[in-house]
Amino acid sequence: MIHARCEQCAEPTAAYDAIRYGSMETGHRLLCTQCFNAEVARRYGTTDLENVRPDPIDMVDSAGDSHRFHFQMRLLGPTMIVLDAFEVREDVRCGYEFRIMGEPDDDVLTLLGRLVEKMRRALSVRFLCAENHRLRISDQTVQGRISSDMAGFENMPVVVVDGKEIMWDDFGRMLMAFEGWQFRLDIADPADEL
Repeated sequence: MIHARCEQCAEPTAAYDAIRYGSMETGHRLLCTQCFNAEVARRYGTTDLENVRPDPIDMVDSAGDSHRFHFQMRLLGPTMIVLDAFEVREDVRCGYEFRIMGEPDDDVLTLLGRLVEKMRRALSVRFLCAENHRLRISDQTVQGRISSDMAGFENMPVVVVDGKEIMWDDFGRMLMAFEGWQFRLDIADPADEL
């Protein structure tokens, strides 16, 4: 696992738990999530934040595959916190990602419970299936997340469906099964319910 050191507490910090914080005028520092939240709380005078780090959990999807989710709670100002759940592979966030938003004085266990319920609903549905060793869209609906190909030379999107990263060209080939049909593309904030 690749680690950096938090510039505030000097603790080793996984890449997925590190946040660059600052401004062009003052410069940026690499902070762990805990120190980031403490810094933002100090800046905005927020005293209600329960700065916790939930332990990772394992959940099983509808195909019986297990997924380990890590959590990150971030204070984004005086009135908003974000709680993310995400998979990690080779120290990088990838696969399924979920988000819920709340307020600094919200009960963290209640937010966590709402997030886990959102995760269960999403993991209970499959949008892809395998046919002749190739993935295809199972029905007429597909839902996922837009990401990017960090290893590629071109700035091409990658879609994450059923926790699987699918290159843009491969996704285009899946859509060709519906050539001549209509479609609607709705883009939503990660915290919204679809």
